[in-house]
Amino acid sequence: MEDILDVYARPFDPERPVVCVDETTKELRSTPRGSLPVQAARPEREDYVYERHGTANVFLSVEPLAGRRQVRLTERHTKLDFAEELRCILEDDYPNAERVVLITDNLNTHGVHALYEAFEPEQARRLARRLEWHFTPEHASWLNVAEIELSALSLQAIGRRVGSIDELRSRIERWVSQRNQRQVRIDWQFQAKDARIKLRRLYPRYKPAELS
Repeated sequence: MEDILDVYARPFDPERPVVCVDETTKELRSTPRGSLPVQAARPEREDYVYERHGTANVFLSVEPLAGRRQVRLTERHTKLDFAEELRCILEDDYPNAERVVLITDNLNTHGVHALYEAFEPEQARRLARRLEWHFTPEHASWLNVAEIELSALSLQAIGRRVGSIDELRSRIERWVSQRNQRQVRIDWQFQAKDARIKLRRLYPRYKPAELS
């Protein structure tokens, strides 16, 4: 936990951007009976009947200090999909960065091994050398600010029913464009010194050695 908090306390460095990555699954459901439009003092209402159209995996990466985020969709969430997401971050989003300081949770699909399963060893090593990896502790995904962005994405763009992958992509692209244009940053304030007070119950009990 303190390792992650120390990373968030670093100053902005375009050569070593701090990028947080998380993912979620979105069920695709349509409303065959339609919906009632927005009226005065009444939000849009959907019929309870829906049709399933599969799922989509949503990868979200965010650079908190720059107010920059990117969202990509895949059909599944496998090691190969995650490896391709890392490649996109390194080669498409941050091609000129010396190294990307990456924060992820510790799912079994997250790790350097994913790169070696997806790419030839030379390419996997080239990508891995540009990553400085930091994992959130188990049961502490709240430390990954990408989770905050996923919550905002759900509330502001995709929380309601979405019937197709094309509609989902369209909603996400509008949201990303608007949020990036405004450069919405995440001002993380919680520091290690705060954790030692507010979360002291989680720390091992310190017992100073007795002098002989």
